[in-house]
Amino acid sequence: MDGLIGRLTTVVKAWISQLLGAAEDPAVTLDYSYERQRELLQNVKRGVADVVTAKKRIQLQGDKLESAVVKLESQARQALASGREDLARTALERKAFAQQQLQGLDAQAAGLEQQQQKLVESEQRLAMKVEAFRSQKEVIKAEYSAAEAQVRIGEAATGIGEEMAETGLAIERARDRTEQLQARGAALDELVESGTLEDFTGSSVLDRELQELDTTTSVESDLARLRGELEQGAAPQELEAGGRS
Repeated sequence: MDGLIGRLTTVVKAWISQLLGAAEDPAVTLDYSYERQRELLQNVKRGVADVVTAKKRIQLQGDKLESAVVKLESQARQALASGREDLARTALERKAFAQQQLQGLDAQAAGLEQQQQKLVESEQRLAMKVEAFRSQKEVIKAEYSAAEAQVRIGEAATGIGEEMAETGLAIERARDRTEQLQARGAALDELVESGTLEDFTGSSVLDRELQELDTTTSVESDLARLRGELEQGAAPQELEAGGRS
């Protein structure tokens, strides 16, 4: 029976190895292997029940033979008391045959008892192995689920990291572009202020032209005023000079 348990264990291990190599989800494979082991355990339990049934049947047959032995003994005694030695002999022959059968049944019952004991021990060992496998199965499933979750988190973090890197590059490019535009604007303002570059889009040109016109007008007015003053100053001098002559 120990050999049977060993073969069953080997078969289960082979199933597990084969299925783990082909299956995508270890949880499904482990659950399937666990169910197969439970089926094997149920088969052993049924074997124990069959042995117990056979032993009970032999015990019932033994009880009948024991009753038959007692009855044949009584019949042989009665026949001998009645002077029927031939009948007594026949009854005793049947009694001897029944006793032989009874001895054979006792031997079979003893053998079945040993077989039952071995099956029960094998069932207990297999039940312990199945329970240990169940516990290990749940641990492996939990570890697998945790590993899956860790992978998903890692993948999500990687995706976020890549997006953040791309976002950072976009921000850096936008900042560089902004600084370039700001520098260009400052340079243009400096050129305009220095007069190197005229701002034709603004009002500074018009303002300068109006200012220049005002300046010219003021200068012309001052010149006219001065001419007038000079002319007025020159006229009295000419009159005085004419009077002396």
